Amino acid sequence: MKEGFKTKNMTKIKFGTDGWRAIIADDFTVENVARVTEGTAIWLKKNFDQPSVVVGHDCRFAGELFAETVAKVLLQHGIAVHLAKGFVSTPMISLGAKNYGASLGIIITASHNPPAYNGFKLKGFYGGPLLPDKIEEVELLIPDQANHSYREVEFTAHEASGLLKWAPLEDDYCTHVENSFDLDAIRNSNLELGYDAMYGAGQNVIRRLLPDTTMLHCDYNPSFDGQAPEPIARNLQEFSDMIRLAENIDCGLATDGDADRIGLFDNEGNFIDSHHIILLLIHYLKKYKGMDGKVCTAFSSSVKVKKLCDFYGLELETVKIGFKYIAGIMISEDVLLGGEESGGIAIKGHIPERDGIWMGLVIWEFMAKSGKSLHELIEEVYEITGPFSFDRNDVHLPEEKKQVIIADCKARKFTSFGNYKVERVEDLDGYKHFLSEDSWVMIRPSGTEPLLRIYAEAEDMKEVQKILKATREVLGV
Repeated sequence: MKEGFKTKNMTKIKFGTDGWRAIIADDFTVENVARVTEGTAIWLKKNFDQPSVVVGHDCRFAGELFAETVAKVLLQHGIAVHLAKGFVSTPMISLGAKNYGASLGIIITASHNPPAYNGFKLKGFYGGPLLPDKIEEVELLIPDQANHSYREVEFTAHEASGLLKWAPLEDDYCTHVENSFDLDAIRNSNLELGYDAMYGAGQNVIRRLLPDTTMLHCDYNPSFDGQAPEPIARNLQEFSDMIRLAENIDCGLATDGDADRIGLFDNEGNFIDSHHIILLLIHYLKKYKGMDGKVCTAFSSSVKVKKLCDFYGLELETVKIGFKYIAGIMISEDVLLGGEESGGIAIKGHIPERDGIWMGLVIWEFMAKSGKSLHELIEEVYEITGPFSFDRNDVHLPEEKKQVIIADCKARKFTSFGNYKVERVEDLDGYKHFLSEDSWVMIRPSGTEPLLRIYAEAEDMKEVQKILKATREVLGV
């Protein structure tokens, strides 16, 4: 535990893989949000002469209350605030930070976590996640108790002085999309499209830009109907069924609670994982649009990314899991695409930030302009990389058991999983056990939730499931 975090009955506030997250009314309280903002305000005044911050919240319970608390603490410190009216997505906050020349963006969101959670994300002035070393600086400045003088702050007085301004972030985002995509190509393509917002903050954007899209869960429901708004196959069965039963939807897009992650479905209601999406995007940007740059992917990404990059002569860099590591490279180097297994992807020409809607629109533009189905485009990629499948199991288990497994991984105790012999292990972030050049199983504790993640890739889904089953049997989970 760091110095300054030892006061009795006090919650230590620690940022994880992507922001600080906690259960609402347990550790995620107005008091603790004020404390985190207090530390952030102190950090801002240390690092900027006239700091300003873009502030917003997504669709989670009490988001407006927490965002207003953030704004009041900042205003109390004399820091200018651009406050969003209504819910917004994380990419809208990041874009706003860049567009308004702000020092920082703050969004109240727990992204894809279950509805009981809320969170606090910090975004840099460049329009992407604040980098890890800066987040550590903020953490060290979080006080043991909030300064309650912020409670006396009145918005009307600060509006009059100009220190508080209301920011039309959704309007700004939609304008940016209109200026960046050939939406007419999509609108006039005869493509039938579907969108599942998972009750998240992206729900208005597709309705505004492509109103003929078939919508699902595009209304306000802070409990997310009791389900974590994470766009993975098991959470999107209703959307899959809708596509399958409709028989005329060519492609379905899903985004998570704060709309920075993507889920994708083909015309038969089959889930298309983020590895395939990353490959499709690289293929489109390089072959069809003639774009270049480094590709940067997280450690849990498919080995097929390297095959495609080698084919196109693109440099590939692999980083730890957490988009902040990708963002650090995107803001300093020429990066074509940065992406993660979890569905967080960014590309050149936008901000260095994950954006599920943006990536979905790129795929839809690719389909519209090529005149090809999603299956046909995936087959183009397979001609280069060969076919593959991927899946991930999230296992809830006691912390003690989880730590024993991770210690055994570190000690290289797992030389085989059933009939699958381990050829080599990579441990950049978790433990990736290669069973051949094209198949692997990876074991890693979650950075945001109390669970163990087990990932696997192989030539087909049947083999993936056999690998996962064998691994879980060996681990005893």
